[in-house]
Amino acid sequence: MELIVYSAPWCSDCREAKRFLAKHNIPYTEIDIQSTAGAADEVVKNTGKRAIPQFVIDGEWVQPYVPGQGFLYEEMSARLGISEPQSPGPGNSDVV
Repeated sequence: MELIVYSAPWCSDCREAKRFLAKHNIPYTEIDIQSTAGAADEVVKNTGKRAIPQFVIDGEWVQPYVPGQGFLYEEMSARLGISEPQSPGPGNSDVV
């Protein structure tokens, strides 16, 4: 699987998405829309909006969060083949 993450340093949803990927050892290529010429335009061209983070999973553009609601842990776990999605919310622990 090839995963590309469009993000920016100032984006808190982007940081959460990358923490999720790191926690589950999912390799990805990051494209910083702030420092990569044309990257923001590429996001708009493929999604119709200026919204990050964006995942490109094997060529398919996927928005891994809902604005104002946060990261889609269960949906992204299913898309990425992770068997135990875990959000960092209250009451959630790593004990199974």
